[in-house]
Amino acid sequence: MRPEKRALILPLLSSVIANVGIVLAQNATVNVDACPGYNATNVSNIRNGLKADLVLAGKACNVYGKDYERLSLTVTYETDNRIHMKIVDPSNSRYEVPESVFPRPKSWDGNRDSPNINFRYTKSPFSFSITRKSTNEVLFNTTGYPLVFEPQYLRVKTALPTNANIYGLGEHTNSFRLPPENTVRTLWNRDAIGGIPNGTNLYSDHPVYFEHRTTGTHGVFLLNSNGMDVKLQTVNGGTSLEYNVIGGILDFYFLAGPSPVDVAKQYAAVAGLPAEIPYWGLGLHQCRWGYKDYYEVAQVVANYSAANIPLETMWTDIDYMYERLVFTNDPQYFPLAKMREMVSDLHARGQQYIMMVDPAVGVRPGVSGAYDRGQALGGVWMKNPDGSDFHGLVWPGVTVWPDWFNPKTPTYWENEFRLFFDPATGIDIDGAWIDMNEPASFCMYPCSDPSAEAISQGLPPSRTSPPPASTLSLPIGTSAPSLISNLLKRDNMYTNVLNPPYAIHNAGENLSARTVFTNVVHSNGLIEYDTHNLFGTMMSSATRDAMAKRRPGLRTFIITRSTFAGAGAKVGKWLGDNLSIWEHYRNSIAGMLNFAALFQVPEVGSDVCGFGDNTTETLCARWATLGAFNPFYRNHNADGPIPQEFYRWPTVAQAARNAIDMRYRLLDYFYTALHQAHLDGTPVLQPLWFQYPKDANAYGIDLQFLFGESILISPVTQENVTSVSVYFPDDIFYDFKSYAITNGAGATVDLSNIDYTEIPVHIRGGVVLPLRVSSAYTTKQLRKKDFELVVAPDRSGKASGSLYIDDGVSITQAKTYTARYTYSGKQLKVSTKGSFDVGGLKYRTVKVLGVQSAPSSVWLNGHTLASSAIAYNSTSHSIAVNVTQPLTSSFTLKWT
Repeated sequence: MRPEKRALILPLLSSVIANVGIVLAQNATVNVDACPGYNATNVSNIRNGLKADLVLAGKACNVYGKDYERLSLTVTYETDNRIHMKIVDPSNSRYEVPESVFPRPKSWDGNRDSPNINFRYTKSPFSFSITRKSTNEVLFNTTGYPLVFEPQYLRVKTALPTNANIYGLGEHTNSFRLPPENTVRTLWNRDAIGGIPNGTNLYSDHPVYFEHRTTGTHGVFLLNSNGMDVKLQTVNGGTSLEYNVIGGILDFYFLAGPSPVDVAKQYAAVAGLPAEIPYWGLGLHQCRWGYKDYYEVAQVVANYSAANIPLETMWTDIDYMYERLVFTNDPQYFPLAKMREMVSDLHARGQQYIMMVDPAVGVRPGVSGAYDRGQALGGVWMKNPDGSDFHGLVWPGVTVWPDWFNPKTPTYWENEFRLFFDPATGIDIDGAWIDMNEPASFCMYPCSDPSAEAISQGLPPSRTSPPPASTLSLPIGTSAPSLISNLLKRDNMYTNVLNPPYAIHNAGENLSARTVFTNVVHSNGLIEYDTHNLFGTMMSSATRDAMAKRRPGLRTFIITRSTFAGAGAKVGKWLGDNLSIWEHYRNSIAGMLNFAALFQVPEVGSDVCGFGDNTTETLCARWATLGAFNPFYRNHNADGPIPQEFYRWPTVAQAARNAIDMRYRLLDYFYTALHQAHLDGTPVLQPLWFQYPKDANAYGIDLQFLFGESILISPVTQENVTSVSVYFPDDIFYDFKSYAITNGAGATVDLSNIDYTEIPVHIRGGVVLPLRVSSAYTTKQLRKKDFELVVAPDRSGKASGSLYIDDGVSITQAKTYTARYTYSGKQLKVSTKGSFDVGGLKYRTVKVLGVQSAPSSVWLNGHTLASSAIAYNSTSHSIAVNVTQPLTSSFTLKWT
């Protein structure tokens, strides 16, 4: 850091500002609602909005510091469905989330004359509300709750309806619908040790919530990366939501909806549209922390083949590293030649390989090339307030961390990826897995002697098994089997960044517990107190850029643990270190819905069968079927518990085969949904109330969900049972396998005799599904399979659908294929366009469900079909018609 910057910051970090008369009331019983708040003065209209000064309205409360006497308010109608409100200190530039990390959306055609939501305010004392124009209902209302704005405490509070339906504010393992009575959602990214406990802050920070009412849905996003508590409370019959933020500014975006899908799209326009992933990323992934050497990894691949369970991508955890040093491989246990041979064999079989990359770099001069090269650049590491390198403790022992704000760091990171993962001389990975990026540290605060702690914790850990013989031949083979069936001044006036006056409900002992300390300084002068929650997303961006330079023009596939708002535009996310327990199996559904439906991170999933503790055969079987409907589908567990690859038990193996068969046949339907999400933010997973917004019974359901918009997933969620109560909204549904009809009545239906190898899956009426006619061992093989169309009419006899195909790997597509399907009046129209080469692929059959009697005649493009081409099933009440039409053709099928 340059001396002039250090001179600016060190006094800020090392001294306590003397504010005469201030009483810091961390443990006092101050009624914040009795604080004076502010008066609005000098209110004036600006283009598409207004601005005003906010002046302290009375005697300062000074709850956790000195109240600011004057603030600046700006309100902008950015679109007809989005209002942007900022409250800042006009005299000093407080920290804001940098534009380089979170690019701001552009204001385009918002107009104060025709918005769908309005900003209304009262001058004295200042309060504001957001109202819906069409209904005049109040969506956000601070009346009676004064604004508090202090150096390390910002408070905004809004009234809510009784029994409000609030969703979001993650990452957490609470229920999907947050209890409005007494819930505190703490946002401070944390390495959750020992599982992912309910009610605590976890790995990611997404300060956005959706509120749903029978009259519509709206969203509220606070763009702030500082630690915060968001409190939902119901007191004396009145419900409220209160932000308690320990830094930064108030930077709100209000989203109009009115449908839940509308809000999701509007949030995507702010946070960024999700990245498209390679087609192969939707296959089955296998990983474990604890594979002792390259041969065991290769043997797992071979075992999946022998068990006839499709495996798309093999992963390796930190086990491959030499003494846990990033960008190294152990020459005895994971020798480079054998690793290159294994990756070559996987690629020849149409499979992929992914490796773990941690952010912490071991301080091992002469041993860690990654450390030496970082030092040669002048040190690209995060710094202590005195300018020295901050040292912590992770797997390799004493470590440093890349400073993602240092302009040299992106080049450094790209170079490490280029060297270690060089296709010609290194390990040619297909994707990257980044972990421990909250960032996590094992050094207990105050971490005065990291070297001594490394010794006491036994870091790096020693290997406990002998290395494999160098003459072993890999058991994989080279043929895949066929399947049998902007920078600101930092004058923040913070008094204490290690122990701030207001203590958020962090599950760690303090903000610096098991992480980089909050007084650490970045090369641009920002401090970790403000930017902590950005570390994982910044590492994600740097890793994406590094992978993109390895394979120019191709989509990247990166899975991270820690995220901030907007991360889905670059990477996917797994839900962290769960346990092999039924509670975490159930929690995974709400976790997926939060990220895929609300936070715009669609490529998400849990560690199938659980990460920590021993799984059981029945739990793993059920999880194998549920996991097949995670966008990201990976079996992964820890070092120590029993192995849990799907082939370990006959029941689990069959459950995986059955579930993967459904997943792979549906893969193009889901790939089409992912493409639509990339275009406009339409969620790829949805809670039931997204499609049934007026059904109050659906608001709290988080053990069922929609895969895409039309496939209802209703897993068995209790141990040692073969039945489940399934809620069917007032609509028509068809069993995915038998095509049996269920006429939903807005009530639960008990399904029984559900084998451990099965999962209830239903088609929601109103869709035309493009399905592959059969599954395959790899997605490369799957792309060569023909299609069938399944028409599932709604109660009015109508249905529609679509199909999108591209090359599955390129960022920019030169050619694409799309098809649109419409069904009405016993007539199906298929319209295709695009010049992507689909080869000889065909629509083999069309199946129409819900047909009560055999058709008398069927016409294809006006020509009567022979009876031999038509089959009616009186049990399933369905017609199957052999059409054998090229995928490129448009055609019409009609029947009477």
